[in-house]
Amino acid sequence: MNTILILGMGTQEIILVLVIVLLLFGGKKIPELMRGLGRGVREFNDAKNNVQSEIRKGMDEDPNKSKTEA
Repeated sequence: MNTILILGMGTQEIILVLVIVLLLFGGKKIPELMRGLGRGVREFNDAKNNVQSEIRKGMDEDPNKSKTEA
C-alpha cells in the first residue's frame, strides 16, 4: 500500500517521475536545474518579503501626518 502521498502521488508514481526526469535531462543537468529552481524560489521569497514590508510600512504610517505635510 502506498503510504506517501505528495500531490496525490504514491511512491511508485514519484519514482517513475524521477526516472523520467533523469532520462530527459541526464545526470549532469539535474544539479544545474535544481540550482536554477532554488534561485527562482529565493527571488520569489525576497519579492514576497519586500511586498509584505511595504504593506506593513504603509499600515504603520500616520495618515494625519501625510495630509498636513502635503
